[in-house]
Amino acid sequence: MPRASLTNTTPAEIFKKTRRIEIRTSRLVNELFGGRYLSTFKGRGMEFCDIREYIPGDDVRNIHWAVTARLGHPYIKRFTEERELTILIAVDVSASNSFGTRARFKSELAAELVALLAFSSLKNNDKVGLLLFSDRIETYIPPRKSKSHTLRLVRDVLSFEPQHAGTNIDTALQYLNRVQKKRAIVFLISDFVDVNFEKSLSITQRRHDTISFVLEDPLEQRWPKLGRVLVEDAETGHKQLISMKNSRAREVFERTMMDQRSARDILFGKMNMDRVVFQTNQDYVKPLMAFFQDRARRFR
Repeated sequence: MPRASLTNTTPAEIFKKTRRIEIRTSRLVNELFGGRYLSTFKGRGMEFCDIREYIPGDDVRNIHWAVTARLGHPYIKRFTEERELTILIAVDVSASNSFGTRARFKSELAAELVALLAFSSLKNNDKVGLLLFSDRIETYIPPRKSKSHTLRLVRDVLSFEPQHAGTNIDTALQYLNRVQKKRAIVFLISDFVDVNFEKSLSITQRRHDTISFVLEDPLEQRWPKLGRVLVEDAETGHKQLISMKNSRAREVFERTMMDQRSARDILFGKMNMDRVVFQTNQDYVKPLMAFFQDRARRFR
């Protein structure tokens, strides 16, 4: 299966790619996503500011018990709407994401999504950080806000060469839960070809507003009738000669992939987690716009 390689990509080529993505995503942010991002995510968090004496009718859940006990009469906590958000983008850079058979590789699609989210954050004066992971943590850039920081994130996700091929979403989420103490909006970008990450994902979902961006390629859903093809597992290196004209082999493959997608969707549904599915052969604007519209409607 084809893989994207940036080993021989020069700094000048990376700069051109970064600039091209910056121009495209900046236009989308200004024309399409800026306002929708603002209405979808702004003002969802509340932060503690001070205390005042309890007034009959106040919500008893906001009583500050430590101060109440110390002063002998009830005080409640006051909160203000949190205008500055923290965005953390966690991107799967394992070998399975260096795959694509149509318009782009999954990794290239992920880079464009990172750029769009990062420039939307910049436009709205929010902090944004980046976590790249395979079967271990490859790199972590803490959330900050500046144009130079945003461009660095885009460059890094475009040019990064992971040291490991496997996938371990559980490891990534455990690390994220340790380093990101303050509530954040977490975008988890992956093809989710992995298992046994439900517990850590549940913790992340409780602590943060978590949205999953699922990357898919058409060939992962339906095999073409090409005859005998040498297929390599990008993460393990295992190779196998398979006849794609064999209807039984195609049926087993397609059923396996369908079962994986079904298990993933059941998990996200059980956690009430937002997710958006992106195809490598389709533009990402339409599904992203639909997500923003639906989410803004639900949070009115």
